[in-house]
Amino acid sequence: MRGTWRLSLKVAAFCLGIMTAVSLLSIDCAAAPQTEVYLLRGWFGVFSTGLDNLASELSDKGIHAEAIGHLAWKETVDKIVRERAAGKNSRLVLVGHSQGANNVIDMARALEPHKIKVDLLVTLAPFMQDTVPDNVVRALNYYQSPGWGEPLAAGPGFHGKISNINVEGDWSTFHINIDKSARVQADLAREIVALAHSK
Repeated sequence: MRGTWRLSLKVAAFCLGIMTAVSLLSIDCAAAPQTEVYLLRGWFGVFSTGLDNLASELSDKGIHAEAIGHLAWKETVDKIVRERAAGKNSRLVLVGHSQGANNVIDMARALEPHKIKVDLLVTLAPFMQDTVPDNVVRALNYYQSPGWGEPLAAGPGFHGKISNINVEGDWSTFHINIDKSARVQADLAREIVALAHSK
């Protein structure tokens, strides 16, 4: 009987240790902010299928990523505002190609009065775009000169960081396929995953 009692105590202690470890892990996961990624396709969504592939890759890594048409940018802003008002506090990444690149800047600007920050803004071949608003922490812009796209510029009060990356040396990359570039996709996946895993 005494041996059985000791075995029961050891089993109970072992189970308590597992339960404690699981509880601590749950607390740590709950404390880490999630990351939401919205990827806006260009006109009609025809030439921006690379964004769908990137969204799928990020989803496979456990990051909430959604590829949408650029015309849905206003309703997506409304959704983000509603979620923040309800207490959701995710990191926010906005990625856009062509017209979608211009519209992710519009999204950031529309979120600015609500004091919602954009942790990472990515534009692929924007053209005649607006300046980057001051609620953007970091902006990455891929463009081709000569070719298509222009460097991003900071708007009034902007204190974040802008990186303009000219892919002029890669003649296999141009306006309608920059979203499918293996180099660009690898860069973006790495940046977004690093942001999602940062404290």
